[in-house]
Amino acid sequence: MARTTRTPASRRTRRRLAADAGLLVAAAAFVLPLAWVVLSALDPHASLRVKAPDGLTLDNFDAILTDDITFTPLLNSLVLCGGATLLTVVCAALAAYPLSRFRSRLNRPFLLTVLFATSLPITAIMVPVYALFVRVNLIDTLQGTIFFFAASQLPFAIWLMKNFMDGVPKELEEAAWTDGASSLQSLLRVVLPLMGPGVAVVTVFSFVMMWGNFFVPFMLLLTPDQMPAAVSINEFFGNRGTVVYGQLAAFSIIYSTPVILLYVLVARRLGGGFALGGAVKG
Repeated sequence: MARTTRTPASRRTRRRLAADAGLLVAAAAFVLPLAWVVLSALDPHASLRVKAPDGLTLDNFDAILTDDITFTPLLNSLVLCGGATLLTVVCAALAAYPLSRFRSRLNRPFLLTVLFATSLPITAIMVPVYALFVRVNLIDTLQGTIFFFAASQLPFAIWLMKNFMDGVPKELEEAAWTDGASSLQSLLRVVLPLMGPGVAVVTVFSFVMMWGNFFVPFMLLLTPDQMPAAVSINEFFGNRGTVVYGQLAAFSIIYSTPVILLYVLVARRLGGGFALGGAVKG
């Protein structure tokens, strides 16, 4: 009997088809929830099913576009996440600079400690943090929540910032030092402008992680008027399992808008490079 031999080209084709099928399954897992959100926001009789709307309506948006439901929680989220992101980026840059530029026997232990801190789940430390915040009168305050948000994101931000900072040639700073610049001035005027994509990555990553955090503000904030949108979205789930799906979907679209706008604003920086070709030659 003649045996069928498979050529390398046919094996590559089968593998490519299998990879494409896997990617389609993964894409469907992401697309279907997004399709449900968009369709349900326009559906007057929305349910958990992904289906074409019974009729297009904007009543779901009209119902949630109030100060109590949407505008005040979104403003609280912007204050919390924006302030914590700014604090995280500034502290990460100041911490990563000496780790990247100066050699010390303490660098590696410090980085390993930072790496260990990134693996700690927030739920494991919330009880002592809550007790500490009560003792220092930071409980139910926006500034206290901002500090904890920044502290929880800072370890990973330092790792990211240092890796990007290592890609900036030190010769450029030495030229600035020759002209009389201090270390802080060279960081602000040479290093950070050249590592714009890195700063953008740290900014977006930190903001997104804080924006979707429900547990931290739920534990540290007590006043309803200070609750961010990540917590107030829980109001759409009734006590007896009833859910207003249309309004929930409409609120989810508005809730996602700041993150999308932030990404659009920094997309050019994310797509850029350090553009250092020939900068240290000659």
